[in-house]
Amino acid sequence: MSTSPTANWNYPTSVRFGAGRIKELPQICKDLGFAKPLLVTDPFLAAQPMTQSVVTALRDAGLGVGVFSDVKSNPNDANVEAGLKVLKAGGHDSVIAFGGGSALDAGKVIAFMAGQTRPMWDFEDIGDWWTRADPKGIAPVIAVPTTAGTGSEVGRAGVITQQATHSKKVIFHPGMMPKVTVCDAELTAGMPPKITAGTGMDALAHCLEAYCSPFYHPMGDGIAVEGARLAKEYLPRAYANGKDLEARAHMMSAAAMGATAFQKGLGAIHALSHPIGALYDTHHGMTNAVFMPYVLVFNRAAIDSKIARLAAYLGLAPNFEAFLAWVMDFRKTLGVPHTLKEFGVDESKFDLVAKMAPDDPTAGGNPVPLTEAAARALLDKAYRGEV
Repeated sequence: MSTSPTANWNYPTSVRFGAGRIKELPQICKDLGFAKPLLVTDPFLAAQPMTQSVVTALRDAGLGVGVFSDVKSNPNDANVEAGLKVLKAGGHDSVIAFGGGSALDAGKVIAFMAGQTRPMWDFEDIGDWWTRADPKGIAPVIAVPTTAGTGSEVGRAGVITQQATHSKKVIFHPGMMPKVTVCDAELTAGMPPKITAGTGMDALAHCLEAYCSPFYHPMGDGIAVEGARLAKEYLPRAYANGKDLEARAHMMSAAAMGATAFQKGLGAIHALSHPIGALYDTHHGMTNAVFMPYVLVFNRAAIDSKIARLAAYLGLAPNFEAFLAWVMDFRKTLGVPHTLKEFGVDESKFDLVAKMAPDDPTAGGNPVPLTEAAARALLDKAYRGEV
């Protein structure tokens, strides 16, 4: 006898979408009651004219804005602690998370920890650990993405590397959702092709893994397939011409859609990518891109008919083989390394990665159980290029 499905769903925040809408940021701050926001970004962006002009506009509007930019490409606990000190010392009442996924994640976690008394790791995304937090201690956030990949601007979590264990941890709380997100494609126009490819493939990986996850979330499925279509159509255009604002805008949508969809679940692409990123300091989205075809084949028995439907929606022949062939060609077009070896990842830590991957919070969403042995086999295949 069939059973009626049950699930918990959540959808994103208010999004101001469109070229030039960064100009609305000072007024958004005022509307939300921000007086002294802390702009959290990375060192590269902090030095860019576009960031400096945003800070100037906020100051000209009478806001006591501060800047914190000590955020690594894979943000760690030391970055969060340093940001917290700046937030408290400056008497800041809010956070503007400005940048790629790293700055957005760090900014959100700094804001989350602003008034907590327990250690950050007590709020890892395990069971109901988030209920340990004091919601009144969470500073409000405005998110301003400058890449189109992680979708962290519409998410309720941040990925932080725990330095002691060299592992990535997901810190989660519903109150971490930004109050307002500003998606301005002009802010992404300066992304170089390599970063465009890596972040765009991250968005695609989010859509693909969410869609393949076995959990019940038909709205997430619908968002995921359209996000994948946008990535298919517009990522090559954004990669070829960074000034193509139509392509840039659609990729910002694909990124937000991937992060909206992946509340349904992720999978082995991310479960392998997280420890590789933590141990080898690789770019997260590009690491996902390297693993994508290997994990697809690993999961084939469980996803064959689903992938056939997705392939049809994307205008491909409606079968797994056509979709896999497209992924391989797509990676090549975007300069994605085919193997971990080409990516500069050696085999020295594969045993450790294989142990860490099944314990990653994303592993539970994989349609085929990810064991230590399976993870080790996937690593070997990805290193040798055996799809």
